[in-house]
Amino acid sequence: MATSSTELAYWVFPTATGHYALVWREPGVVVGSTLPYESAADTRGAVSRWYPGARESVPGPPIAAAATAVTRLLETGTGDLGDIPLDLRTVPDFDRRVYEVVRTIAPGATLSYGEVAARLDAPGAAQAVGQALGRNPFPPIVPCHRVLAAGRQVGGFSARGGRRTKLRMLEVEGVHLEHPTLFDV
Repeated sequence: MATSSTELAYWVFPTATGHYALVWREPGVVVGSTLPYESAADTRGAVSRWYPGARESVPGPPIAAAATAVTRLLETGTGDLGDIPLDLRTVPDFDRRVYEVVRTIAPGATLSYGEVAARLDAPGAAQAVGQALGRNPFPPIVPCHRVLAAGRQVGGFSARGGRRTKLRMLEVEGVHLEHPTLFDV
């Protein structure tokens, strides 16, 4: 079922880290996505709160391909989500610039909030970068989990499971911030 260019549709799909949703407007431009939820019902509830009026729909090829790419990234730590089109019209300019920089961070790599700020020619804006990422409407397409606090500390993460979820997503991509202890082996 196709949507008009003003109607929003969404699709919930399972991954290794939980259920995600992509919200889109035709012709397959993503206007938002969710972080993982334990169940499809919880994911649908989040979408209905954030995108009132969006209706669940079977996606066309661009959104199905985006969901496949997201799933591959979350399950194998590989893949590039940089070609998924995002609708950034309602995103504040600073946030848009942050998301553009963060989208260039490859799987398995990280930057600090301060490094992102420096790439924006906004030294001292690390806290503002963190706030912009806290508002990120496109996780993990805009991979905010790859941005760390100073000293390679995990920093915050607003997904269910918080820092543990962020660590798990990074570990799937080959980034290990915490070393296992004798009891974890």
